[in-house]
Amino acid sequence: MHPSAALLVCLIAIVVIQFLGWLGLALVFPVLLLATRKSISGWWHLLRRMRWLLLSVWLILAYGASGDALYDVAWLPTHEGVRDATLHVARLGLMLGCLAWLFAFLGNHGLLVALQSLLHPLSRLGLASERFVVRLSLVMQNLQVDLPKGAWRNMVNGSGGDSGGPETLRFEAPAWSANDSFVCLAVLTFSCLAISLG
Repeated sequence: MHPSAALLVCLIAIVVIQFLGWLGLALVFPVLLLATRKSISGWWHLLRRMRWLLLSVWLILAYGASGDALYDVAWLPTHEGVRDATLHVARLGLMLGCLAWLFAFLGNHGLLVALQSLLHPLSRLGLASERFVVRLSLVMQNLQVDLPKGAWRNMVNGSGGDSGGPETLRFEAPAWSANDSFVCLAVLTFSCLAISLG
């Protein structure tokens, strides 16, 4: 699959997940589980890293909705709040699954190739898409390096030294094929079906 097609599939899935109810999420979950079977640990890792954010979102939404309190206890969240908060957190969890699939399928280099391919038409409008992709690649490279404690001070002062990154960045993307178009069309069709089911 072309890296740009994989990125488009992930973006379509992330947008569509926002419109799904419980039935649609139940339809998407097994498909995503099959797609991420090789990257299930990456999905779990993303969920673990986001656990406090997910809990905070759940609490804010659960306590922020008006309605009848659970068990008629005034300090508990409302029934409507719990329902909406749980649905929203489930959507976020599936979105993280889409990202885990994308990272496992493309890797850092494939993601950069996909971004370069999608942003290349913007260079005709005078926007430097190559600079954006190169800066993003440097950020992704630096995220994988464990820096010693207090190294941020050296970076801010400009005495961080050479990061040892590559002098040139080369992108080689496979040609877009009919299979890539078919996959994108199939994902759009499946997305319309999932949205229509709710």
